[in-house]
Amino acid sequence: CTTVDFLCCNSLSTATDPQVSELLGLLGIAASDVSGLVGVTCSPISAVGVGGNPCAAQLVCCANNSFNGLVALGCTPV
Repeated sequence: CTTVDFLCCNSLSTATDPQVSELLGLLGIAASDVSGLVGVTCSPISAVGVGGNPCAAQLVCCANNSFNGLVALGCTPV
């Protein structure tokens, strides 16, 4: 993951978590189709030129962030 792909997510969970599963369902995503962790309420950040961890929540790198930050799929903590 490059620094331009880092996200800061308010929470990180599995797709089988009841709240996350419900949110995925509202977006038309089957929880069984999701691999890896799911980031919830994510914002893109750039770690370039920033000392330490610029994210006060969970800094992650995700494979699919095409849901405008509401959820990000296939996340890995950084």
